[in-house]
Amino acid sequence: MEIDRLATQLAKDPHSKAFLPLAEEYCKVGMWEEAVSVLEAGLKLYPGFITAMVILGRAYDQLNQATKARAVLEGAIKLSPENLRAHRTLMRIYAGQGLKQDAMNSCRVILSMNPKDEEALSVQASLGVPELEPARETLSPRQSSPVGQESRPATAVTNHPDATDNSSRAQMTGDLQPASVERATGHAATIAQLESWLRSLERQRRDRPTSGSNP
Repeated sequence: MEIDRLATQLAKDPHSKAFLPLAEEYCKVGMWEEAVSVLEAGLKLYPGFITAMVILGRAYDQLNQATKARAVLEGAIKLSPENLRAHRTLMRIYAGQGLKQDAMNSCRVILSMNPKDEEALSVQASLGVPELEPARETLSPRQSSPVGQESRPATAVTNHPDATDNSSRAQMTGDLQPASVERATGHAATIAQLESWLRSLERQRRDRPTSGSNP
């Protein structure tokens, strides 16, 4: 009854969008050829009508016209990249034709919307691809260190006692000597000079004749 009503409506107004619900009714009862005929005529009047393109692709697929189905459905996802109905049919077509990468691309779109979609998971498994894992952020070597272990810079190797590179040892020695060592060295030299001067005065005092002694 619904098919008759919609067919009559479309006959009265060929430019009406009634062709779409009529095609859907044809699909429900498996009248795929009639659906294709109505949809092809409607898309000539309304090119780029995504819903009609998706139903037409499905109808072509049911009639085993995979080349036509792919062409119209690929056109649909260019206009609507996340159209799940288009990707669902394309996924099956690609898998049947051995186009593994294309099939996986459609699987990813479907699973990104519903990670538990049984049909997409089944196709994915049939392709021998493990379940998709959530994307992980790339960690720097510092961030990826195990918990509780402190990250050490690469230059720490030169401070290891087993390091054998002479230039590294020289650099390490120069780096480890603080400025205070230089100041302490200068201070020690001054003290040594004072002690030498005091010893010299002491010798002069001992060598000087005491009062009352013979000249």
